[in-house]
Amino acid sequence: MTKIRGKQDGPGGRNEHYDIGRRKDVPRRTAVKEIKQGLHPDAHIVKVRGREYVRDNPDGSKSDNVNR
Repeated sequence: MTKIRGKQDGPGGRNEHYDIGRRKDVPRRTAVKEIKQGLHPDAHIVKVRGREYVRDNPDGSKSDNVNR
């Protein structure tokens, strides 16, 4: 499982980039595309005000969330 961390670097703390495993500053669109391709099975996409964002699948662990 690859950890995905939101950078909270956009307006209002939105995630415009993510750290995915050892890869740093992956653009949101790239991360969304990878999840849609099934490359990160422990994550899914949510749409907020017309924009797609990465979210971890629920597992009860706060330390495993995209925004820790």
